[in-house]
Amino acid sequence: MLARSFYIVLFLLCSAASFSQVKFEAKVSKSKLGLNERLRVDFEMNQSGDNFESPNFTDFTVVGGPNLSESTSYFNGQRSYAKTYTYFLSPTAKGRFKIGAASIEIGGKTYKTEPVIITVTDAVAPPKNSAAAAAQTIADENIHLVAEVSNPNPYLNEAITVIYKLYVAPSTGVRNWVEKENPRFNDFWSQNLEIKAYKEERGKYKGEDYRFVVLKKAVLYPQKTGKLKLDPFVLDLVVEVPKNGYDIFGNRLMTRVPQTIRAGNRTINVKPLPEEGKPADFSGAVGEFDFVVTTNKTALNASESLEAKVQVSGKGNLKLFELPKLTVPSSLEVYEPEHAENVRTNLGGMQGRISDTYTIVPQYKGKYPIPSISFSYFDLKTESYKTLNSEELLVDVITGPSNTENTATSTAIAQPNTPNAPFAFIKISTNFKPTESKPFFKSTTFWASLLMPLLAIPIAILVRRKKDERDADIVGNKRRKADRLARKYLSTAKKALGDKVPFYLALEKALHNYLKAKLKLETSDMSKPKIRELLASRQVDEVNIDSFSKLLESCELARYAPSTTVEMQRDYDVAATTISQIDKQIR
Repeated sequence: MLARSFYIVLFLLCSAASFSQVKFEAKVSKSKLGLNERLRVDFEMNQSGDNFESPNFTDFTVVGGPNLSESTSYFNGQRSYAKTYTYFLSPTAKGRFKIGAASIEIGGKTYKTEPVIITVTDAVAPPKNSAAAAAQTIADENIHLVAEVSNPNPYLNEAITVIYKLYVAPSTGVRNWVEKENPRFNDFWSQNLEIKAYKEERGKYKGEDYRFVVLKKAVLYPQKTGKLKLDPFVLDLVVEVPKNGYDIFGNRLMTRVPQTIRAGNRTINVKPLPEEGKPADFSGAVGEFDFVVTTNKTALNASESLEAKVQVSGKGNLKLFELPKLTVPSSLEVYEPEHAENVRTNLGGMQGRISDTYTIVPQYKGKYPIPSISFSYFDLKTESYKTLNSEELLVDVITGPSNTENTATSTAIAQPNTPNAPFAFIKISTNFKPTESKPFFKSTTFWASLLMPLLAIPIAILVRRKKDERDADIVGNKRRKADRLARKYLSTAKKALGDKVPFYLALEKALHNYLKAKLKLETSDMSKPKIRELLASRQVDEVNIDSFSKLLESCELARYAPSTTVEMQRDYDVAATTISQIDKQIR
């Protein structure tokens, strides 16, 4: 009797232990699938936990999830609980791949799932007359991604807009879209317009009623003539297709069909600007513009400064052409202009103004004219060239030294025109005076020569002390060395500023040569992941690593996309700063 009771108690304890055991496992819908199929992965647990971390789904694209579900049930007085995180995956290539372990914290302990091996084969055809095939057919017919182009036949540098719309039939639903491929807009200057919220609208697709949402908007300026192609925009999403049935609340049951859709290639036929009537000073401006040259002062004293602003305002490709240069008399000292842009971009293209502001410093008194300059552009409304001229300005320098050289020259040129005295400008008398000579001994020069070496001794000691302090300044010396190194590697790129292809080739070569020198890298080893890994191992911070990587990408892309001198100057400045910062941090 005692033995029987012992076995009953032991059985109950084992049963309780089995019920309290934590289970956390990964389940997949199939271990072998075609390249065009979707995979469902469930991470299930029998107790609630926190801090769930999914694996890195390398070689797959997440097209749905994570979806969380929880359930509790009772059977024969026993409670069972299940919590599941669900993902829908799309394979990106054929082969044998591993889905890593997921983790979660339950009762203060961390649990992990076992990795799962998935085999991906060639695309497979769905079974005919199956429910899955029928749902796939409905999904294909009821959802469309369309690229709407405002003008398929623009002029060179004329703005066009591309709007990508997702059309969905009224009886169909869509969720969890992921951008799989984004158009790169090669041969166009492009700017994506921000979409703050996705708003459902009503519209027609091929004459039928549809709902649609705008997913992407971009403004493009073609930089080449001829037939230019727009890359496709590709989405992975889940389409909800109605089934023949309803739930207990009367709602239609839906089948979820993973789908990949694309807005097909579009061709833009870009017309060249006419050669007839093209002004000699035309620099590529296309649109509708105003042009003005102004100064902030009309009267000032010598050695004071004034600002002259050359400004173009209006609507058109404002960031894609250069402003005309200001010309002034040689007696006025002119500094390099400061470029400014106040441009906004919307569906109509660029609007606003750009300007170059020159600082001018007169040296002598007098009246100085700033000649009129011209600005030419192609007017899209009239399809003809227009030229605008600025007003001639006069700068009055009230006080200051006289420019005797210019006065004598102007007098010499004016006097031969006097009929009665054709050679009167030639001087035949002089006003030379004898000079007095003083003895060198005990003169000011004598005493200065005697005392100068004595004064030079404390000066030399002071200079030496400053040099020692400078040599001891390790941080400062490293900073100065880094700045010199940046200038050294970027000198060739600086000479090519304004010429896009040579500039970016030189900039890319400078970045590579810098890495060769600092990291002992060969050209064949210069992959972006390798560069990031080595810079991180040499204690360079993430901000500078990202900046360096973006510069390399910019060099690769900019050779095939339009770039202005302002953009090249910006990339040059970023490169100089980044090399300098990396050289200070690298160990």
